[in-house]
Amino acid sequence: MRTLPSLAATGLLVLSLGLAAPASAHGDGERNREVQTRLMAEDDTLLASGNVAHQSSVPLTPAGGGTVGISGCFMETAPLLVTSGLESVTVWDVSDGTHPTRVGMLTNAVFENEAMSCGERRTDAGTRRFSLIGVDLVDAAVDENGISHTNGGGNELVIVDVTDPADPRVLSSLASTTGTHTVSCVNGTDCRFAYSSGERDRFSIFDLRRLGRPREVDSNPARPGIQSFASPSGGHKWNFDAAGYGTHTGYDGSSIFDVSRPRHPRLVTTTGAAGGAGEAAGRDGYNDFIHHNSFRPNARRFRPGAPAALENGNVLLVTEEDYEQTDCAQAGSFQTWKVRRLGGDRSAVAPLDKVELADLGNFPVPAGAFCSAHWFDYRPGGIVAVGYYGGGVQLLDVRDPRNIRSFGYAHWFASEVWDAMWLPRYDARGRQTGRDTNVVYAIDLVRGIDVYSVDLPGGPTGTRPTTGTGGPRSVADAAASGAVPIGVVGGGLALAYAVRRRARRSS
Repeated sequence: MRTLPSLAATGLLVLSLGLAAPASAHGDGERNREVQTRLMAEDDTLLASGNVAHQSSVPLTPAGGGTVGISGCFMETAPLLVTSGLESVTVWDVSDGTHPTRVGMLTNAVFENEAMSCGERRTDAGTRRFSLIGVDLVDAAVDENGISHTNGGGNELVIVDVTDPADPRVLSSLASTTGTHTVSCVNGTDCRFAYSSGERDRFSIFDLRRLGRPREVDSNPARPGIQSFASPSGGHKWNFDAAGYGTHTGYDGSSIFDVSRPRHPRLVTTTGAAGGAGEAAGRDGYNDFIHHNSFRPNARRFRPGAPAALENGNVLLVTEEDYEQTDCAQAGSFQTWKVRRLGGDRSAVAPLDKVELADLGNFPVPAGAFCSAHWFDYRPGGIVAVGYYGGGVQLLDVRDPRNIRSFGYAHWFASEVWDAMWLPRYDARGRQTGRDTNVVYAIDLVRGIDVYSVDLPGGPTGTRPTTGTGGPRSVADAAASGAVPIGVVGGGLALAYAVRRRARRSS
């Protein structure tokens, strides 16, 4: 097994390539470093609701100054978490769910790979596990043998093999004709095809049946060169459901495709004008900048025309990111949409409700900072964990999709949460059971990984620690102890509660 600190130190040579990048969905690498430096100098105080307990933290990489992760994903057939940051791909053993242990690291300078996608394939030699790295501008990986991969510019897919979690390494790479800000497996447990985020009206499909030699699928072999695929979304992220559909989120809202034939996706419906389609401003602010990512629970139960309900498989969960807006009443919301039909009718997805950070009213909103909704994870039963950047981890109750409510929160002053994920429950063989624990992982650009346990409706799930063991403090508690100036608390909460919920739309 490699010595992680020494390998990370070797990676400093790679960083001489630089991480400067043009503006994208998150600015550039220099901006990330500035935010990290500023926030690390601030007060390190936790504010949490009474149903949330902080279990552990994993700080930044041993080399210092790097990020544990911007995003992450859990493997299906082994209790492993794979995270990606600006400087490394890291593999974590999550067998002890509240105390993840770093077991392997590939020094990898990359901009930006905003979404980590885990893939698996069954082979004669056993299960092969890997992650997909999307390169916007630059990538350079260093393993025990030296520099193993470089990219000085351009869109690219990089496949990192993590079958041996102690020895992650670059397996292969492929230049792409469209944007690779994110790359997603169509089927994570049998990842033979993956879709790129793409650009304004195009995206790429990658054939991964030969992992060592991936190729881009040509949408029109009759024309010279490789032709990409059309999408009205203005791409940012693909999320695939259990019913064979993929939702493509982006600058022009969300589009749902039938991907039962992965090389031949078929557009089914979109969010239309309400999602900002056709360059129109999102109606009532449902897409001021970009639809970021999505999930449709219970997709196999979908019934056209049924009332909007999670159990009917017709509720689409979406985050709208607006990182340019520093007003936390407008900076990017978590949303619910009703999928009316999947029969080919355009604009059959209609908004139900949305909440910005200020709508939740559970602590002083950050001033002049990122506070947009970002990556989220749905837990069966209706509780969603969302990363709100400077707004920390927000737990949202979406059991009534027309009335999103705050369920809990955890917020550090020196923090910028990009991703929040429920820890899956693994069985004795190390395979996911299809159920989640009551443990949330927060991936923080500044702090690293924070682990929380949550008291859930009906009681906690799994063998993980429950809350109620002390630790979480409300804003009032923190103010009483002098950790937060009372003027800030009063002014912040007054502002939060004074923000009027924007008009809701229902189908």
